[in-house]
Amino acid sequence: MKIAILSRNPNLYSTQRLVEAARNRGHEANVIDHLKCNIEIEHTGPSLYYGDNYLEGYDAVIPRIGASVTFYGTAVVRQFEMMNVFSAVGSRGIIHSRDKLRCLQVLSREGLGLPKTVFTNYSRNVEHVVESAGGAPVVLKLLEGTQGLGVVLAENQNAAQSVLEAFNGLKARVIVQEFIREAKGADVRAFVVDGEVVGAMKRQGKPGEFRSNLHRGGSSRIIELTEEEKDTAIRAAATVGLGIAGVDLLQSERGPLVLEVNSSPGLEGIEKTTGTDIADKIIQYIERNVQKS
Repeated sequence: MKIAILSRNPNLYSTQRLVEAARNRGHEANVIDHLKCNIEIEHTGPSLYYGDNYLEGYDAVIPRIGASVTFYGTAVVRQFEMMNVFSAVGSRGIIHSRDKLRCLQVLSREGLGLPKTVFTNYSRNVEHVVESAGGAPVVLKLLEGTQGLGVVLAENQNAAQSVLEAFNGLKARVIVQEFIREAKGADVRAFVVDGEVVGAMKRQGKPGEFRSNLHRGGSSRIIELTEEEKDTAIRAAATVGLGIAGVDLLQSERGPLVLEVNSSPGLEGIEKTTGTDIADKIIQYIERNVQKS
């Protein structure tokens, strides 16, 4: 097979591992910067121009689309799809996962466990908004934030109202979520590939930090998920429309709660923590789907 890996940096761990895994299984793998692709649309059919050539003969594409370039990145993925190239992560799934509010709404409709969440159109009645999320402490999240950026823990009612008023004054879109105290600053990342959890780790925030992101100094360890946690992660990925996803869960007294569904989950943390060759499992998933078509 000929596989395109959409990545702006060929030196990233995830990109290098996908190239390595594809070549180890006898495939051609090329790293393509999606921001340097020209999308051409005409009556003779869709095409993509990159560098000095048209991108032709590809069997599959693996999108690694950063949040800041979602619009153009998904347009490139969609163009590959229009060219009948199998995408390991569909353009629609990427869009759904990046819209945190829509993602939570869809997950809620499917009956998946979630922290109680409130979103308003810059309501002046911030006291009611905080109370609706269960009262302080609450977590406030920018809708566009990633890797723990734009996430604030307000530990009391006055702090929560002040932070929310500040965000409103800046016209920043935020959601207010209940704080799950029993999670103790930890969450679970379940890595889903083709309807199966292929790896899971528990991430713990550093002392004094409620965010557990590894990018923010958190630590990780391998974890064996319960059947309920596995089912929740698999259902969450399927609901959002992702064949590959990093599903972040909180372990609560009322069962697993979905925090986020990530369409471009990094491989470094999960592979090094679990010792599992996740990249190889992604290539096998592509092989199965390309053979079907």
